[in-house]
Amino acid sequence: MIRFCLQCLKTKKACICEWITPISTKIELIILQHPTEAKRPLGTAKILSLSLANCRTFIGENFSEHTELNQLLADDNYQHKVLFLDSTSQVISSSSHDSVKNQRVILLDGTWKKAYKMWQLSTNLHSLPKVHLNTELSGNYRVRKAPKDNALSTAEAGYHVLNQLDNESTVTEESDKFSSILTAFDNMIEFHISQMPEGVYQKNYRSE
Repeated sequence: MIRFCLQCLKTKKACICEWITPISTKIELIILQHPTEAKRPLGTAKILSLSLANCRTFIGENFSEHTELNQLLADDNYQHKVLFLDSTSQVISSSSHDSVKNQRVILLDGTWKKAYKMWQLSTNLHSLPKVHLNTELSGNYRVRKAPKDNALSTAEAGYHVLNQLDNESTVTEESDKFSSILTAFDNMIEFHISQMPEGVYQKNYRSE
């Protein structure tokens, strides 16, 4: 008997597929995933790859010689950016791109420490423009401890990137083109909280 969903690769009990909605967008996401994240039951990158037809995930730590990624980066029809906050990165904005070109945004999927190591090792990323999201955004990754309140999961980061860059996206209280990404994320988190023994979440994760 198969214990895992063949689509989301999570256990059937924790399957997220019922919350996934296909979304159309011209913005392409490339997820560079640290090997340890690929095995985590609470990994959120899968939400993006299942929701978006033009989302690719590559697993590794050093992508300098990654053939497929380098072929994508060599395509002059696209403008490439990497989401990486440092002293030289710029706030991501729909007004900061070349309107003639399509866009690809690279997300590093891992803890901050592991993502930083991936960045250091992957020298093919160093010539790309670095962008970051509004630092006042707060994440809702309630079952993983983060060094800062504004730390976002990969799914949340992807959601905000798409809302910033997709010119056809209109975010209002009534309509949000990418809202199903956060719906799947929130439901996944709620399920895992519900599976914890009584008091574990309050003791280890919840801050009063």
